Amino acid sequence: MMPIAHYRRGLLAVCLALLTTGFTAASAETALEAGTPPVQLASVYALVGDLSTGEVLFGKHPDIPVPIASVTKLMTAMVVLDSKQSLDEWIPVMDWAENPEKNAYSRLRVGSEVRRGDLLRIAVMSSENLASNTLARHYPGDVPAFVAAMNAKAAQLGMSNASFADPTGLSTGNTASARDLWKMILAAYQYDVLRDYSTTYQHSVSFRNPRYSLAYGNTNPLTASSRWDVRLSKTGYLSESGRCLAMVADIGGSPVAMILLNSLGTRSPLGDAGRVRRWLETGEQGSVAGAARDYEREKSRALPVSATELADD
Repeated sequence: MMPIAHYRRGLLAVCLALLTTGFTAASAETALEAGTPPVQLASVYALVGDLSTGEVLFGKHPDIPVPIASVTKLMTAMVVLDSKQSLDEWIPVMDWAENPEKNAYSRLRVGSEVRRGDLLRIAVMSSENLASNTLARHYPGDVPAFVAAMNAKAAQLGMSNASFADPTGLSTGNTASARDLWKMILAAYQYDVLRDYSTTYQHSVSFRNPRYSLAYGNTNPLTASSRWDVRLSKTGYLSESGRCLAMVADIGGSPVAMILLNSLGTRSPLGDAGRVRRWLETGEQGSVAGAARDYEREKSRALPVSATELADD
């Protein structure tokens, strides 16, 4: 039996219960989100979905727009790829048009030349902010036109609660709901280049004028794990967004998207990914320990009552 069948069996039981009490099967997802959740997560906002069917398997506060930090770079990458600009073209690294809101440290040397494809790879795999900025600055119309293209793409994908303010994710004006990001991942997964680049574990980039090289690693360590088959990945962090992870992984032969937003600590999204996988494979609810659990509960209690799907234990 496929692991995702655990979810579907539970969904069928909920549907039958709803039908006997006068509700419709369309209320099943809401019912699963009410009361005790099927899987415990450290993330305040989440959505899990099967890309092969387009089926949403689980949502936790999925429709509340929040800062998404560098998860933004998946949209940045799609806009670059949609532009059809050559990935082999050598372009100069450009400084910021405006000072970014947050710390934007980079090892790139402004003025040195690098292939566009290398900038795109390190932007998505290693979350290189100046690389993302440079990609946008070489877009026709510079950063303002690039951001307009990001928002146009979001509208095209039906990301009704999403808004983009810059190509890096350093701006807190980059906001979206977990359901918006589900739609973004459905689109991003169709780009072979993006699947390849975002899951590269290590990559060395060669520059010229002056000549030097830099080595980069993936910000998602699961891309190097023999226990995971990661198909698409992007991490993110700002103090306002908490730790974030948007990832697609093969689970039991199905590409499963996990959107995990706002958790405490660098390992919390990785722990959530493991809990989601165990839930799909075994039906186990799992548990979140210590400070990460307290952080999630505190943030969830602060949400408007109308937005709270999950009851406290």
